[in-house]
Amino acid sequence: MSFDGRLLSGMSVLAAVVEAGSFSRAGEVLGLSASGVSRSISRLEERLGVRLLDRTTRTLHLTSEGAGLYERAAPHLEGIEEAASYVSGAAVTVRGTLRISLNPIFARHVLAPKLTLLRERHPGLDLTVLQQPDVGDLVTEGIDVAVRFGPQPPSTMTSRLLLETRVLTVASPAYLARHGRPKRPEKLSDHDCIQYIDPRSSKPFPWEFHRGREILPVKTQGHLTTTDVDLMVQACVSGSGIAQVLALSVRHLIASGDLVELYPDWPDETYPLYATRPSRRLAPAAVEAFLDFCTEICRVHAA
Repeated sequence: MSFDGRLLSGMSVLAAVVEAGSFSRAGEVLGLSASGVSRSISRLEERLGVRLLDRTTRTLHLTSEGAGLYERAAPHLEGIEEAASYVSGAAVTVRGTLRISLNPIFARHVLAPKLTLLRERHPGLDLTVLQQPDVGDLVTEGIDVAVRFGPQPPSTMTSRLLLETRVLTVASPAYLARHGRPKRPEKLSDHDCIQYIDPRSSKPFPWEFHRGREILPVKTQGHLTTTDVDLMVQACVSGSGIAQVLALSVRHLIASGDLVELYPDWPDETYPLYATRPSRRLAPAAVEAFLDFCTEICRVHAA
């Protein structure tokens, strides 16, 4: 099969569809209508003699042939785009709209206080912010950058560690006044412990305590199990139980005396925060600028 501009164009459109997650969003990136994107994909499929995408009214999924083509072609397309961006200056111009998925703890306690600074630095950058669970397919959801807690699974995604924050065991003064303070982690089995569900396993996180190389697992139970961080923290503040929380989300409550850290002598359990993106191809300067900004503002919150 001969290689020409039409073939390159078709593969570029396919890559944009995969990375944007829809014909309409790919069209916005490419300056085409959704129908124009669809026709380009159909012409590429006809030329190659295989179906590349399975389409429904709501979703797009690569066929096995489409996935193979994308995996092999994307690195070459990226190189071409980076070369063109370097020549045109687009690689150093921060502009456009980023669609970003943010963990709510990061959004509220780290990014929100710094949005004015981000706007001052990059006035041409607009953000569409979604708060979603720390799981999900960024390509399907049309996400340019996600900021998520927890280890990121091996994939074609690009991840950057932003920080590691301590896992703290906390209770309110009111709870401790009523029920007493458990002096050792093992005593937590006698207390009402608020359970938080791991979105990856759909089961409550196990409770552990780390000190150097020592790891102490403790079985806990309680009357409240939730996926809502705010509910867990506020229930803990109100005296409903003991909770394991991220230091990033409760430092101000500990400083004010609303919560008490129970085991400062077990200080070594941490949880990572990552910024993840599907690839380098979409809005490279805007993505890089946002990632660099996130890295900067996270430095003061690390551990």
